[in-house]
Amino acid sequence: MKEKAVFLDRDGVINKDYGYVHKVENFEIYPQVFPALKKLQEAGFKLLVVTNQSGIAVGYYTEEDFKKITEHMLSIFEKEGIKIDKVYYCPHHPEGIIPELTMKCDCRKPESGMIKQGIKEFNVDPSSSFLIGDKETDIKAAHKEGIKAVLVKTGQGIKYINETTADYVAEDILDAVENIILK
Repeated sequence: MKEKAVFLDRDGVINKDYGYVHKVENFEIYPQVFPALKKLQEAGFKLLVVTNQSGIAVGYYTEEDFKKITEHMLSIFEKEGIKIDKVYYCPHHPEGIIPELTMKCDCRKPESGMIKQGIKEFNVDPSSSFLIGDKETDIKAAHKEGIKAVLVKTGQGIKYINETTADYVAEDILDAVENIILK
């Protein structure tokens, strides 16, 4: 049987986006994320994070920094009884300074490589799944895989609401979950 999933962008959806968030002390989860993710989990959705992390390629922080902040985020969720099934990330950027990460890849949103991986790894049915993002690149990546996309106004979302191709627009992640996904 196929699974249903919600693909979640990280910065601007799960946590406040201060630009290249990579330090534990600057990692601030929006309070509405906890009830939103609990409701999705209770409804049987796989929770998959898909995040561009070009700050690694451009030398702002290391992959180790990213892994530390990811462990921190997962431990906070675990204490709240929330299980993130997997975190996918793209460390690439075509204009990076780290040679092995400087490239045009198929995982950096708006490409859909991370979503494709999640679909395959978790046997996900795209037609019963959603993506929640705060940038048009998130929306485009979801649509490439036939997944319904919700643009939230948190993070950078407010910049895109007038020209978005998203299937839905929501105030934040909790609004997306309660009034769109679980409606």
